[in-house]
Amino acid sequence: MNYLWNYAPSTPEQEAAAKQLSEAAGLPTTICRLLLQRGISTHDAVQRYFRPQLAELHDPFLMNDMDVAVDRLNQAIGRKERIMVYGDYDVDGCTAVALVYRFLTKFHSNVDYYIPDRYDEGYGVSMTGVDYAYATGVKLIIVLDCGIKAVEEIAYAKSLGIDFIICDHHVPDEQLPPAVAILNAKRQDSTYPFLHLSGCGVGFKFMQAFAMNNDISINQLLPLLDLCAVSIASDIVPITGENRILAFHGLRQLNNKPTIGLKAIINSCGLQNREVTMSDIIFKIGPRINASGRMQNGKESVALLVENDYRKAAVEATRINRYNEERKELDKKMTEEANGIVESMMKNQQAGASIVIYNEDWHKGVIGIVASRITEVFFRPAVVLTRSGDLITGSARSVSGFDVYKAIEQCKDLLENFGGHTYAAGLSLRLEHLDEFRERFNRYVTEHIDPKQTSANLDIDAEISFRDITPKFCSDIKRMRPFGPENPKPIFCTRQVYDYGTSKVVGREQEHIKLELVDNTSSRIFNGIAFGQSSQARYIKTKQSFDIAYTIEENAYRKGEVQLQIIDIRPRPAKQE
Repeated sequence: MNYLWNYAPSTPEQEAAAKQLSEAAGLPTTICRLLLQRGISTHDAVQRYFRPQLAELHDPFLMNDMDVAVDRLNQAIGRKERIMVYGDYDVDGCTAVALVYRFLTKFHSNVDYYIPDRYDEGYGVSMTGVDYAYATGVKLIIVLDCGIKAVEEIAYAKSLGIDFIICDHHVPDEQLPPAVAILNAKRQDSTYPFLHLSGCGVGFKFMQAFAMNNDISINQLLPLLDLCAVSIASDIVPITGENRILAFHGLRQLNNKPTIGLKAIINSCGLQNREVTMSDIIFKIGPRINASGRMQNGKESVALLVENDYRKAAVEATRINRYNEERKELDKKMTEEANGIVESMMKNQQAGASIVIYNEDWHKGVIGIVASRITEVFFRPAVVLTRSGDLITGSARSVSGFDVYKAIEQCKDLLENFGGHTYAAGLSLRLEHLDEFRERFNRYVTEHIDPKQTSANLDIDAEISFRDITPKFCSDIKRMRPFGPENPKPIFCTRQVYDYGTSKVVGREQEHIKLELVDNTSSRIFNGIAFGQSSQARYIKTKQSFDIAYTIEENAYRKGEVQLQIIDIRPRPAKQE
């Protein structure tokens, strides 16, 4: 892939600020430049960034309606009412349900959980779910990672004598559902200091408030932080503020003493005996939890996450692993079909600033993944749709810096339902509105997107040489974790590197390059891996120099060994005679 490298050397003022912070914090100047880019400019801020403290979590009672929510939960427990914990079928929803269910069952025995069927009920609170709650004697439903738009369903539940507490993080409409309490920092009247909690994060804050109100030690809740880390990584929320604290301590819990279900998943995907990172959650743990809701029913994932018997959990993890393999096969087939459609559109000059494609035979559970793949390949906001009953339903994904939710919101008069975030959203509409939706959506994208967002851009954080990559430097990079949105993994570039003579093409289809590299500043040989870049191998073997953009990783199988994960290889321009 030919990336456009975006790199701006530090200004004299920025260099002076980096040197000042370096002296105050005892860190290399390059690390301080990276910290300043993230808004960290004082020694105290550096300490808080490197050592996130649970004591710095906000008071949960700063969230609107938290006192009402806790009072209603206390009332339900006092009256021995039946409580249902209800959630979405994705990773965030399943982990949120598991966290709240596991914690509540320590103090109340009459608790059930419910995950709607993606195919029979669709996203969010369903009438079927409310009817099930009524039939089983439920008096209080705690809904997580959805519910903020379920006005009719919650009104119906209220008519049956069932109260709702909503724990959501999606953008609300002007009309809020008639719930007893709505915990959502994105409410227009919100006074909560942090806007970007995951759905599981909102559930954690609710349980934190419940614990504080009932003099329950927070230490009883902290072992469930591994579920928060999984939700934060999988739902792609900013790794700043409370999310950074929850993810930092959640990862520690995940690596030291994970809940039984997560331990079974870790073992099933080959992550045992190594440090689990946010990337491992995104690419290995999260997809397995998601696979249940995509291929069967998300309730199976929750059953695994609340299981306390490892032998049973291992059996469930094996089943979910099979779902994930099925999902990958389906994903590959649908992505190939979708790519073919888009390539044809481009060839015939039918593609605009956005991509909206529809196939009534596509599997509803995989269209979100396909939309992500389309966005990654073609650098355009993408909506992928399929038929679901009388409607067509779909998932939208976006490119960096473009709010796809706002683009969809501009077409809301054409939609039956929609919801989501800046970079990911879901929607449903009638087939007869598809052409107009495609035209209006594309018009909005065309008018609001920056042309730079529709090409392969690579933001370089710093230009360094191999002599800069010392053990201390690598250790400091490691201390910047966990990485994610708004705290991205630093991307470096090094100019004029050479093949040491042992680089080779690897992979099942000979698509990757395993490299051993040197430059003129150091005698060290650095190992690197360049995924999907085998087309550059011939040039590399000519012994000519080239530039690389990369991240610094620790070899997963050789602890302490540095490996460069090379994102892009750029041949040096030929010397003029």
